[in-house]
Amino acid sequence: MKVYFLGTNGWYDTKTGNTVCVLTETKNEYVIFDAGNGLYKIDRYIKRGKPVYLFLSHYHFDHVIGLHILSKFRFEQGVDIFGPPGLKLFFKKIINNPYTVPLSGLLMKIRLHEITRGVVLPKGISHMPLEHSATCYGYRFCSEGKTIAYCTDTGVCNNLYLLAKNADLFISECSLKPGQNNRSWPHLNSEEAARAALRAGAKRLALIHFDASLYLNPGQRTEAAKVSKKIFRNSFACKDDMKLGL
Repeated sequence: MKVYFLGTNGWYDTKTGNTVCVLTETKNEYVIFDAGNGLYKIDRYIKRGKPVYLFLSHYHFDHVIGLHILSKFRFEQGVDIFGPPGLKLFFKKIINNPYTVPLSGLLMKIRLHEITRGVVLPKGISHMPLEHSATCYGYRFCSEGKTIAYCTDTGVCNNLYLLAKNADLFISECSLKPGQNNRSWPHLNSEEAARAALRAGAKRLALIHFDASLYLNPGQRTEAAKVSKKIFRNSFACKDDMKLGL
């Protein structure tokens, strides 16, 4: 399994990174988590044949703004997009005239799937709600004997531990600086992410979704990772275009 961190910022783009988007590739499929502005890079990696699945955590703009770039792509296999309830309404309102090219104007097939009771997800994918200011899902992806947990945006909650349980790679948001908290708009700092990884028994912790107004340069991400490492040794800060093999 290969993992490509195409966007690692939260909130807005800066010189440090695009807003959040993570692409995973297996022998059988491509699985994308979130559609921030990093989404524009997926055609560097996606080839013909294998299905493409895109999972949205929620509908805050830093996680969906890249969807206006869908008109760039020409994947013959199309893309299946999954998201919390409200997915179809979101596309009807925002991914439509007069704001961007509507689905009917795209040159590839887009299939929308709202994750509600009874929906069938692709093999190896599961989801759980997280603690945020809006309905937000975290995802767990198991394939080729490896498990990835993807969790943004969230405060500390039991589902965070369940999603990350024994994961080979726990991709966790790190919006806040070490020691910071914001209960009215739940997010994690590096210590909280590290404690979650430790409690869950994860093997590696990838810190992502750094608040662009707080993390102004890569060095500040490195410092957050150092704090995380004191709690969970196998922690690291993500950066745009980083690639991992599992």
